[in-house]
Amino acid sequence: MATAPNNPHAFENIPSIKAKTLRINLNPNIYGTFAEIGAGQETARQFFRAGGASGTIAKAMSAYDKAFSDAIYGSEDDGRYVTQARLKRMLSHEMKLVEERISRENNPDYLFFSYANTVATIDFSKRYKGHGWIGIRFQLDPKQKEHDEIVLHVRFKQNEARLQQETLGTLGVNLIYGAFFKFHKPKKLLKYLYDHIDHDTIEIDMVNFTGPNFKDVDNRLMSLQLIRNDMTDAVMFGPDGNNLLPAAVLYKKNILALRGSFRPVTKVNMDMFQKSYDIFIREQTVEYENTIVVFEITLSNLKAAGEIDEQDFMDRAELLCSLGHTVLISKFQEYYKLVEYFNNYTKAKLGLTMGVNNLVDVFDEKYYRDLSGGILEAFGKLFFKDLKVYLYPMKDAATGQIMTSNNVKVHPRMKELYKFFKYNGKVMDIIDYDPDIMHIFSREVLKRITNGEEGWEDMLPEGIAEMIKEKQLFAKKKALPEKEKA
Repeated sequence: MATAPNNPHAFENIPSIKAKTLRINLNPNIYGTFAEIGAGQETARQFFRAGGASGTIAKAMSAYDKAFSDAIYGSEDDGRYVTQARLKRMLSHEMKLVEERISRENNPDYLFFSYANTVATIDFSKRYKGHGWIGIRFQLDPKQKEHDEIVLHVRFKQNEARLQQETLGTLGVNLIYGAFFKFHKPKKLLKYLYDHIDHDTIEIDMVNFTGPNFKDVDNRLMSLQLIRNDMTDAVMFGPDGNNLLPAAVLYKKNILALRGSFRPVTKVNMDMFQKSYDIFIREQTVEYENTIVVFEITLSNLKAAGEIDEQDFMDRAELLCSLGHTVLISKFQEYYKLVEYFNNYTKAKLGLTMGVNNLVDVFDEKYYRDLSGGILEAFGKLFFKDLKVYLYPMKDAATGQIMTSNNVKVHPRMKELYKFFKYNGKVMDIIDYDPDIMHIFSREVLKRITNGEEGWEDMLPEGIAEMIKEKQLFAKKKALPEKEKA
């Protein structure tokens, strides 16, 4: 048995790629098609090389010419072929063909599948490393009418197309093997995708599980696993609970980001969002149709006693999704890293909504000791783009004074730097805030909820208190069901 370097389960016995392909090839019932576009037929090649592929592969193909590809799968209105929509069209078409052409009467026990990928490898300039969509639609029961499906998006980090192709082939084998033999443990299935693949060669930044055998899988929790397993730096999911590809959602968009613990989401959070959005949308370069609001939670905000409480995460996610918001989970403890991440996908207007206490932290030098240029380097990355901070005031509990950008207390060494950004319009106060809710803090609301106290309901947006009570969210020592632990 072989082990993969830099792998989260490197000390387990991991079947070799040949052993995985042989197990599938020698299974008399697993039978399907391979359709691979953009990076050769690397996954199918692994099965052919292992031997016995005639019992597994009904068809292997690559439609590289756009005219041929369009004739088979239909044309794309936007002219883009490396998309989730294209992948799903490929999976649907190929599964339909295998079911139409292979007689169930003669093969009653066949478990049909269609594997597909649509990929762009590194270009000649090496500026764009390449990315791709990979998926499998499959059956686990021959009588199953509704198919199961796993779809994921990858970003390549290697600098040679050949190496990217080889990595893609290995990943494809791991996905097919996992679909048939690890489907009952989706969290582990994600880890096994990196079998015999170094973590620094490929990034998986989105995955969705759908189908009857995944009906109890919450894709938001799967998103969290991608972060925990160091597969990516940030993940995103929408109000419907399905994972989104950040690059697709953020591409060329004006972005307003609100960071918080949202534990739980309060009236203050929503006032911060609404008032800053009203300002942001009136900015000269911001168009309503091309703007997205992101509620962001850092990984450090999800940790309790050094560990991530998954149920606590799900409780927060459920409340934010119920309010119709898009959520980003990231590793970026410092704001400048978040801004750098957004800048990968857009050069449009960026807005950060934050409270006074968060702004004070931004001007704290201790967060930038790992940078050779210290706080100046961080601020160069944070503020040199078209970015503005929308500052929500805070009421000083001791004095009752309202703290704004005009009287915020930063470290004496940072005063002149702060003034520079303040007077250059990088910090804007939210002045039409609701003074009647300034006493509300998430931590106090959470304390009351967990202690069974009263009086917290009016501190939350409409409908949120009822949901917390009905579903017993944020209850003490509440464990995930066994089905979610798989």
